[in-house]
This record gives sequence, C-alpha cells and structure tokens, in this order.
Amino acid sequence: MTYSVGPFDFDPAKFEIRLHGAPIAAEPQVLSMLFFLIENRHRLVTKDNLIEAIWKGRAISDSAISSRLKAARQLLGDDGSKQRLIRTVHGKGFRFVGEVHHKTNSDVQVINELSPPPAGDVTCTRPAIAVLPFAVDSTAANYGIISDALPHDLITELSRLRWLRVIARGSTFRFRGRNVDIEQVGRMLGVGYCLTGSAGVIGRKLLISVELADTACNSVLWAERFEAAVDDIHTIRETIIARVVTALELQIPRHEAEQARLRPVADLDAWSNYHLALQHMFRFNRDDNQRAMQLFELAVRSDRRFARAHAGLSFTRFQNAFLGYSATPKEEAMLARKAAERALELDEFDPFANLTMGRSLWLQQEVESSLAWLERATSLSPNYAHAVYSLGWAKTILNQATEGQQDVIEAARLSPLDPLHYAMTATRALSLSILGEDQQAAALADRAAKELRAHVLIAVIAAACHELAGNEAEARSWAANVHSRAPQLTRTDFFRSFPFTHAPTSERLSHALATLGL
Repeated sequence: MTYSVGPFDFDPAKFEIRLHGAPIAAEPQVLSMLFFLIENRHRLVTKDNLIEAIWKGRAISDSAISSRLKAARQLLGDDGSKQRLIRTVHGKGFRFVGEVHHKTNSDVQVINELSPPPAGDVTCTRPAIAVLPFAVDSTAANYGIISDALPHDLITELSRLRWLRVIARGSTFRFRGRNVDIEQVGRMLGVGYCLTGSAGVIGRKLLISVELADTACNSVLWAERFEAAVDDIHTIRETIIARVVTALELQIPRHEAEQARLRPVADLDAWSNYHLALQHMFRFNRDDNQRAMQLFELAVRSDRRFARAHAGLSFTRFQNAFLGYSATPKEEAMLARKAAERALELDEFDPFANLTMGRSLWLQQEVESSLAWLERATSLSPNYAHAVYSLGWAKTILNQATEGQQDVIEAARLSPLDPLHYAMTATRALSLSILGEDQQAAALADRAAKELRAHVLIAVIAAACHELAGNEAEARSWAANVHSRAPQLTRTDFFRSFPFTHAPTSERLSHALATLGL
C-alpha cells in the first residue's frame, strides 16, 4: 500500500517518495518523518513522538528536528508560513493536514482468490517471507486488534530490509481465519518463509507467541514468547517488532547458508553465495575471511549490480586491514572504501552498504566522518544491531563514551546472540575505561575476550583494561595470549585499528600496553 498526496507517492515498502512516478532524493530521517506524520495524520504528533519513532529516544536538539521538518516541507513544496501540508501547533506538536489517498502498490505480488502464481512468475532470488494475521483466542477477545496491527507493523518494518522480499498484507491477510497450511502458503505466495503468531490472556497478563517457519518442510526455525501486563500492549508491541526483525536478520541468512551447502557449487546463485559468505565473514579469522571474499566475488560475477555483495567485499577488505591479515593495510583500506562506494552507487538505501562505508572510513583515520553513514544505516533500519553497535564503537573512539556505551547496550539488547556480541562487550569495556571505571572495564573485557571466536584485538583490550585496573596477573596472562596468537602484533597495530582521537585516552592505553611489552 502506498500513500498519494497530490503528485507525490509515498511507498513505505521501498522507503521512497516519487514525484509523478519518478523517485526523488531525500534524507532517510526526512523520509521517516514524512511517513510517520502521514501514518499518524489523524492525531497530533508531539516532539517526543518524533524522537522516539525516528531517533529511538536518543537525545536530539530542537534545531535538528526543525531542520528535518524544514527539509520535509521543502521536499513537498510547502513552507513554514503556508503550512499547506505539515502544520505546526505551537507548543504542542505537528500534524499532516494534506489530503491523503491510498493506492495499491504495483510492486507487490497480488494473489487473486488465493490461486498459485503462474510457473516462473517469481524471478527474484532473494529470500521471501509472508507475515500472516495473528490468531487471537477467546481470552484475548478484547485485544482483537493485535491480529492485524502487529503483522501490519511487522510487514512495514521488515520491508526496510533490502535483502528480504516481503509479501504485502493485501495478499497475506487473505489467510485470516483459515486453518493455515504453511506449505500451502509457501506455494500460493511463492515464499520460503512464513511468520505466524498467536495471542492470549491469562489473568492480567498478555501472552504473544511468534514463529518463523520454513514453508518447504513446515519446520519451525525460530520461536519466541512475549509476556506483558495487558495495560502495557504498546510497549510489548515495540519489543516484539524489534526482536522479530533482529531474529530474522540472523535466522534467515543462517538457514539460507545451510540450504546452499546442500546444493552443487555450480548451482549456487548470487544470493546463495552471499549468504554462505556471511557465515564465513563473521568468524573473524584469516582463512574464513579469505573464503568469504571468494564467495562474495562469485556473487558479484553472477550479478554485477548486487549491492550487498559489493558491501560484503568491503567488509572482508576491512577485516584484512583491521586484523592485519594483509601486509598492505593501507591498500586494503582503500579497497574497502572503493567496494563500499560501489555498493552505495548501486543501492544508496541499503543499510549494509551504508554500514560498510562508515566502517571503511575508520581505517583511514576519518572516524568522525563515519558517523553520518552509520547514523544513516540506523535510520534506514532502526533495529539493525550491527549498525547500532558500529555507531557506538565510533562514538567511543571519538571519546563520546557515555553515548557509545548506550548504543552498544542497545545493540546487545536487539541481538543478544549476535556473532559480534564479544565485540559489543569489548566496546563497552573501552567506554568504561575512558570513563575511569577501570575494574568494571576489566571485568567486561575479560568476559569479551573469553567469548567464542573473539579475535586477538579483544585480548589486547583485556590486557590493557586489567593493567589499568591494577590486575597485574590477569593483564600479563592476556598479554601472553596475544603474543602466542599474534607474535608480531604491537600497540602500533592496535592504534591503527582503534584510532582514538582523544590524546589522554591514547596515552593511557599506550602506557598500559607498553608496560606489558606490546
């Protein structure tokens, strides 16, 4: 479903605005503001509502909101004096007052009378998912709106994931009230995955269960149950959306990779190679990173315009420089940036492409410049845990330790089983060290370095944090661990990968590492 306002079409699924059918450029936060105002046009939207919806509650200045509001008006040919479309109610908030019409989105697959699509009709090789109306039992009859509201919100949020094809509610909601056969849903809608849910009430407690299934064999890949007081339905709604989006970011690529391994190499398409590469990439060791690079290159050869494969190549080049896998780190940093730029040329709205652009700038000592790209990634996909974590990392390196720690805590909340959980924990340790909380920093760094697949730079952080906390035995133990795993690694290598901009922080860490012979 798209919204039409005069000559403008607003398409939430594609996260774009079109003028007379042609997409026009707009900043992600400006687009998010417009979508939010239009979708809430029947009520007054406060400044706090905007901050929560667009910036996820982060501290935002009034001038930043005014700037985005001005840009939104200019995009639509409106201004602060006329206020034809966006009205400011001084001291109260804002309302979208333009005439809005609903349009059928021509880009979504419509299933007529639940008939299967014609053979060969689905040509997209991306993973595809259908989100069905939730089942609400008799105990939750007063909360029947959950049946449609939660799936609708999930469809909207999942549509931001550029790697996932999401069937529109016009098709999936035709299954309301049916005794659903997941395999039949897969055949009729042409999807490999189906998300279902149910709701019930026990006493004053609302219970909502969500399941992700593989439609080919009707097997459950992931499930979770949520509980909340019946009066707290809006809070649980936000929690469910965040957890589901994050879980799908992990579970579907993992399953796609497992399926790809069962097929002959010659039969793998660009997306299969891409998902296989992701599993190797997140293991953070030399051999797996090299294999990931090879698979991303195969994906690019299959589809030269595959933005995410180019972003993946950027990430592997980043690892080569970040972890010293290459003897020419500056060249690897340049190639990481070049691949990220190519990904953005192909799809400027892909969160992963924006993330890799931000990460590539770290290696060229442009950490401050990376913030805009990382913030853009989180604006495009607010529940993208890796982007939220990377933003926290960058802020920590820039000596914004308190804000950095908040972002990393949020990333870990969004993805508690993330393959980069150790890195999130280590970044928290660094932020605490900057804030002078040395014992807490040492405890967290120790925990991070002991996690499965934590790379050697995490052990360096553990050694430094223990030294600063006065834990000499632990510090020397971690230093020995570093020497055994990477004999040539020095503090110079560490600061190339962690380019702290605050001189006192760098000097303090450098002195600790020098004491340990690093």
